[in-house]
Amino acid sequence: MPSRTLSLGVLASGRGSNLQAILDAIAQGQLSATVVLVAGDREEAQAVQRARAAGIPTAVVSPKAFSTRDAYDAEIARILREAGAEVVVLAGYMQIVTNRLLHAFPQRVINIHPSLLPAFPGLHAQRQALAHGVKVSGCTAHFVDETVDSGAIILQAAVPVLEDDTETSLAERILAEEHRILPQALQLYADGRLSIQGRRVLIAPAAHALT
Repeated sequence: MPSRTLSLGVLASGRGSNLQAILDAIAQGQLSATVVLVAGDREEAQAVQRARAAGIPTAVVSPKAFSTRDAYDAEIARILREAGAEVVVLAGYMQIVTNRLLHAFPQRVINIHPSLLPAFPGLHAQRQALAHGVKVSGCTAHFVDETVDSGAIILQAAVPVLEDDTETSLAERILAEEHRILPQALQLYADGRLSIQGRRVLIAPAAHALT
C-alpha cells in the first residue's frame, strides 16, 4: 500500500530547526507530508518566521490570553482542525499539552525529546545527562500522552557523551539525530506501519493502520 500524504500541524516555540528538518525531508521526497499550519506561542519564535518564509500558514497564540491551560489548548485544537491537520508534531514546543488537545487528536500527537526516554524527561535533558555522568544519551520520537515525556516510543537514536562535552556541544550532536529520526517517525506513520499495543509501539514491515 503506498504512503498517504500526511497533513501536519506543527507546534513550536523556538528556532524551528526540527520544523526545517521536516520541510527538508518533504522537499527531498523522504517524507510524504504537507505542513498545513505552524502555530507558535511567541511572535518572536524563529519557527514562525521560517514557516512564513516558506509560505506556510501560521498562527501565534499566547497562553497569557487564556485563563486556563485547558482553554488555551481548546483554541490550539480548534485552529489545527480548521487548518486540516491530521497529525500534530511538537517540535521544540515549550508548553505542556493537556487532554483537551490529546483528545482532539488521539494517538496523533508526536514529540521529539533530547534524551533516551524514559531517562531525563522534562526540561534541560542534556544538562541532566551530564549531571548524572551517563556515557550515552540521545533523542526519542514518541507519541504524547497525559504525562510529560512518557508516551509510547517510536524511534530512538543514541549519541555518545564525550569527556569534554558541555551542555551546548551535547545538545548540538543530539539535535542532528533529532533532525534525522523525527521525519523517519512521521514517515512510518504515513506508511501505516505503526501500531500501539499498551505502552509499546510496534513497527510493521508492511502497512497497517494505527490502532
